Amino acid sequence: MKYSNKILSQTITQLCLAAGIDHIVISPGSRNAALTIGFTEHEDFKNFSIVDERCAAFFALGLAQQLKKPTALICTSGSALLNYFPAVAEAFYSNIPLVIISADRPAHLIEIGDGQTIQQENVFGNHILFNANCIEGSSHQAYNEEIIHDALRTAIHQKGPVHINAPFSEPLYGTTSELMLQPQNMLFRLTSESFEEDLTAFANKWNDAKRKMILVGVLTPGSIEEEFIYKLAEDESVIVLTETTSNLHHPNFFPSIDQLIAPLGEFEFQKLRPELLLTFGGMVVSKKIKVFLRNYAPDEHWHVDSYKAYDTYFALKKHFKTKANVFLKKFLPHVDIVSSSYRIYWQELRKYRLELHKKYLKEIPFSDFKVFSLVIEALPKQLQLQLSNSATIRYSQLFEFDNDQMVFCNRGTSGIDGSTSTAIGAARASELPCVLISGDLSFLYDSNALWNNYIPANFRMIVVNNGGGGIFRILPGAKETSHFNEFFETRHSLSAKHLCSMYGIDYKMANDENTVGTAFEDFFEASEKPMLLEIFTPSEVNDKILLDYFKYIATPN
Repeated sequence: MKYSNKILSQTITQLCLAAGIDHIVISPGSRNAALTIGFTEHEDFKNFSIVDERCAAFFALGLAQQLKKPTALICTSGSALLNYFPAVAEAFYSNIPLVIISADRPAHLIEIGDGQTIQQENVFGNHILFNANCIEGSSHQAYNEEIIHDALRTAIHQKGPVHINAPFSEPLYGTTSELMLQPQNMLFRLTSESFEEDLTAFANKWNDAKRKMILVGVLTPGSIEEEFIYKLAEDESVIVLTETTSNLHHPNFFPSIDQLIAPLGEFEFQKLRPELLLTFGGMVVSKKIKVFLRNYAPDEHWHVDSYKAYDTYFALKKHFKTKANVFLKKFLPHVDIVSSSYRIYWQELRKYRLELHKKYLKEIPFSDFKVFSLVIEALPKQLQLQLSNSATIRYSQLFEFDNDQMVFCNRGTSGIDGSTSTAIGAARASELPCVLISGDLSFLYDSNALWNNYIPANFRMIVVNNGGGGIFRILPGAKETSHFNEFFETRHSLSAKHLCSMYGIDYKMANDENTVGTAFEDFFEASEKPMLLEIFTPSEVNDKILLDYFKYIATPN
């Protein structure tokens, strides 16, 4: 076996091995040659070569999202490192572990006018959990081992991004058959989480309340045990609001939050206002629920999360620092089933709204709304579903998904910039077939995501192309601004067809309800290549149909 002859390269690779970090995404370069040699020459690493660093970082994010452990990113010096930043920020806010390993010039060559040189130490500022700024030279070996070890431990235990900056002097390509170090006593194993807090006082408050709301944000599928789900579902004084990305299902729960609350008036908002709000999971998509809970604040808001608690609704009183499943296991035995009309009232309203929802879909013409109903209805029951941001995730919120459909979206920063790359990385790491649903701008923005050799043949992409950023049309006052088409909606006439031809992806096109139905006849069947379906919709009607939807379902019962 060959190793880089740079001891810092060996230190990094050996510590990654000890930590079980074996999925490595490398962007080609020269200054990172010692790292590339170290990882690619070892059979225990699974290496991926992706040229575009921004795409590489989101690909690694998708891998880590599915593997539930850190993946490592390797890049050369200079601006290459900065292209990781969007994915680093997403990982930071989504609690996804990434290990960024950047090659750098040694300290005496920084800020002297050399090419491909920037100030790389601590470059990610407040969006990183740990910075390991290594120093080249054998005299610094103990220091380097310690800070690299600490960085890897942080990524594993705190579930987020860390940065290891590794300076290398030329020559860069030397190899040796000698392993010059063997790290000792390195502890990376996760310990079982303990939660010792006395919940008696909180349970008493809970039992005294007649109106309790549980709001669930982004949640990994299978995070909550079924017995806890059923216990929450049987309490009439509790309503559980979930989102598409919550991956939590029960007939007594309330998905499609905006469908429920968008048409409400003052009297109904007061009736819905919870005395207690319990939240868990990550970011919440619905703007309407945020506005509601800020304007009609609960008496107390409790959040359950091992790491962070945001005061999103300006009523946060308690942060339980543990996993939701651990909290519920300890909390629910102290909880009484409380007689209340709270859930029953809103269930009846939800039932009525669903009837209107179905009627509206039958009446509307071909549009984004109609397309999303057709797409979601056509999806296989068992799959990993990746959603892009902006209009895609918002339309998806208005529909119910099957329990076996595992839904993911980059909601940490809610950006459109890496949705396709994330989906491809996630597809690579999952045994389930993966489907990406994307808008046209999100897809085109991340088109370099297709520039790699790792797209599984069963990967499917559905691009809803309305010729621009249609989401801006529904924002109050947006269409009345000067130069709306050019600087807000960014109208275009581009298609994914030529990209598919260039990258060897099978392409289908649809532009009405009949061609959509025909396209889905064999779209999810086994094939030798990945496949993309591009559905063209008329941009001029989409905003009106969506806005009219909320008026329609507000019809009095």
